[in-house]
Amino acid sequence: MIRIDNHIISEKELYCTSLYSQARGLMFRKKQNLIMEFSSERKISLHNFFVFYPIDVLILDQNKKIVDIKKNFKPFTFWTSSVKGKYVVELGIK
Repeated sequence: MIRIDNHIISEKELYCTSLYSQARGLMFRKKQNLIMEFSSERKISLHNFFVFYPIDVLILDQNKKIVDIKKNFKPFTFWTSSVKGKYVVELGIK
């Protein structure tokens, strides 16, 4: 369950910690929400290839505070966060 400011924004999500699951992300999947956790904070670079719907992306720091947001990340595009993060939340279902 994902909560932001005591508001539930997702009740079920896919949790990705392995390199393979993070590389696959939402590719070729139906709409769902996803969380990626990295071992340390880093600049996050994402592509939205083979994800056939736009998503919103939240970048969270090690304290789980939102530090960057990409709204309406369109299919078949690239994006890099402006700051480092430890967690990525991809919202396919809003």
